[in-house]
Amino acid sequence: MPADFNGRWILETSDKFEEYLKVLNIDFATRKIAISLSQTKVITQNGDTFDIKTLSTLRNYERSFTVGVEYDEYTKGLDSRNIKCLVTWEGDKLVCRQTGEKANRGWKHWVKDDKLYLELTCEDVVCLQVFKKKE
Repeated sequence: MPADFNGRWILETSDKFEEYLKVLNIDFATRKIAISLSQTKVITQNGDTFDIKTLSTLRNYERSFTVGVEYDEYTKGLDSRNIKCLVTWEGDKLVCRQTGEKANRGWKHWVKDDKLYLELTCEDVVCLQVFKKKE
């Protein structure tokens, strides 16, 4: 049985987020705003089907996918690129491999001890964000 990601999650810590945004060629002003924002993730999971909403005062972003099914994504509000995504399970971790203009791009989500972890990777930069479940 896969891990349960359902819930509302509030950002607690973010390590190397600005470096991650830099490698995506996000401009200086947008980076400074983005790193100062509080983020909330709202995840709805039904087996292998996910709807993930990232909410902030600047922008909201939503992605829906089914594990094991490749999909096209336009990263509007981030780096505005067209990428192909494939999410798979690696144990209890959701792992997304993204192909497009940037090398070694993707993310991993996992839940441990009422915390949601998000590891964002692009080229040689790895950002780790930790979210706490909102009761």
